[in-house]
Amino acid sequence: MKYKDYYEVLGVEKNATSDEIKKKYRNLAKKYHPDKNEGNKEAENRFKEINEAYEVLGDKDKREKYDKFGHDYSFANGYDFDPEQYGFGKNVRYEYRQGGNNTGFSDFFNMFFGGSRGMDFDDIFSGSSRTAYSGFGQRTAQKGEDINTKISVTITEAFEGVEKTLVIKNGKKISFRVPAGINNNGKIKLAGQGMPSVSGSANGDLYLEVELKDSEYKLEEQNLVKSIDVLPWEAALGTEKVVQTLDGKLKIKIPENIQTDGKIRIKGKGYGKKNGARGDLFIVVKIKNPSSLSQRQRELYEELAN
Repeated sequence: MKYKDYYEVLGVEKNATSDEIKKKYRNLAKKYHPDKNEGNKEAENRFKEINEAYEVLGDKDKREKYDKFGHDYSFANGYDFDPEQYGFGKNVRYEYRQGGNNTGFSDFFNMFFGGSRGMDFDDIFSGSSRTAYSGFGQRTAQKGEDINTKISVTITEAFEGVEKTLVIKNGKKISFRVPAGINNNGKIKLAGQGMPSVSGSANGDLYLEVELKDSEYKLEEQNLVKSIDVLPWEAALGTEKVVQTLDGKLKIKIPENIQTDGKIRIKGKGYGKKNGARGDLFIVVKIKNPSSLSQRQRELYEELAN
């Protein structure tokens, strides 16, 4: 039986953190995933090998036992391993059957992590000789990896709630709803749309992180900021303007002598859940000169200049 160096399989150091191991696994799993390597047997085998390594290194308890085993006996990847040669219970019986299990994992994995029919690391470390095992254990079915990704929606869409369509692996389209009033960076769970399980269990889930982006509004916590243009004489004399808000059109008063970047606050017209507290809407004034002047307008400007 060949010893498996799972750290070498994932290409990480033995002192790698859990996050480093997970990141490396996800990158490799995406690279060698069967959906991206259809008909490539080598990629398929590599994908299985990667998942087996992460099954051990991604589990705190399994990793601790595996590390103790490898450290105590200093095995190298591919080393011919026979449990009885190292005193792991003289009465332990096992069979080596290439492809003789249905877990999708190697005999090495099934020997040590195969449950009731496999050899248990706890028995190995305790030197137990009273328990006999035969064949290979069945791996506990484990759900596939979850996937996290980001989507962008406008503030208006998020405020009202909207149906969206997303194209995922193999060109498959799935529809989902962005709930009304979702927070910026809020998440939507699409059950079963993540990575497939390698053990025949359920697929992982797909989590969509919602980014609220809008050319019309700027979001500051629950407050909204919106800019409007006013002409110089409107800013000087004051006027009324009709502006579009999340609740429809609204007439607002521009006070006289307002300056560029002056703000007008409209309470309760910002962002938030429709049945909960909302922020405020801030209208920011931008004084804009006309692109062309009539003769009379030019004369008036000249008078002002003088």
